[in-house]
Amino acid sequence: MSAPAAQKTIKDWQTTTASWWCPGCGDFGVLAALQRALANLGYENHEVTVVSGIGCSGKLSGYIKSYSYHSLHGRALPPAQAMKLANQGQKVIVVGGDGDGYGIGAGHFVHAARRNVDLTYIVMDNAIYGLTKGQVSPTSQLGFVTATTPHGNHEAPVNPLALFLAAGGTFLGQGFSGDQKGLAQLYQDAIEHPGFALVNTFSPCVTFNKVQTYQFYRDALVTLDGVKVPHDPSSKQAAMQKVLDGNVYNGLLYKEIRPTAESQMEALKGVKSLVEAPLTGQDYTELLNEYR
Repeated sequence: MSAPAAQKTIKDWQTTTASWWCPGCGDFGVLAALQRALANLGYENHEVTVVSGIGCSGKLSGYIKSYSYHSLHGRALPPAQAMKLANQGQKVIVVGGDGDGYGIGAGHFVHAARRNVDLTYIVMDNAIYGLTKGQVSPTSQLGFVTATTPHGNHEAPVNPLALFLAAGGTFLGQGFSGDQKGLAQLYQDAIEHPGFALVNTFSPCVTFNKVQTYQFYRDALVTLDGVKVPHDPSSKQAAMQKVLDGNVYNGLLYKEIRPTAESQMEALKGVKSLVEAPLTGQDYTELLNEYR
């Protein structure tokens, strides 16, 4: 992709669609950080596709001025992978929530990570199902009281960062919607990464989660700044130790460069877009007749 001559701004990535998120929702911060990252990268709007699932987070695809696709609950990754394989010239960004991505979509999440398709996956983690009025989610902590766990959650929360590393993901970041500067830079780095990039983003639900609030994350987050908190993001072992040590980290945890799925597919080699690939001229009549 070639950057445009004119400098892009956040306004270039905004739509006129009114948001229905609750006032103060962390997803506003995610949207602003993503728009800032895209403006900094200088892509044209038609060069970007945003794919979303279902939930409060799923509405984000309608608030970015680009191509967009609003998929089914937990099913954002399959069509996003197909879009990238069919048109490698597109920058495909997937957005969703913790219930969407780590619950019903967990199987797709694991296999997309190991496959290493060149995608950016932004998960807005608020540790609750917000759209359906406050039920326990895959990342809700033990003892968390919700509409479906009035006596406290008894199921151990999933650790999506450890799952991603174990599955073979090549870029792992974690951010906070209350940290605009850091989050925008993390999104920018993830989008530029050649491979499957996950940025787990803490996006507080101000209506149904009164525990993991903005202040909770401001107090709990440990920023990987390389100085006060040294970390080697090229080491998977160091990254795994970090995601399992009980702290809540903010920043780049792991980055590895290895061949993407599309770069290893014979049918896609030397082709920018599958739809532009020349027809082979092969006659499939005999093959089709076998199924009549």
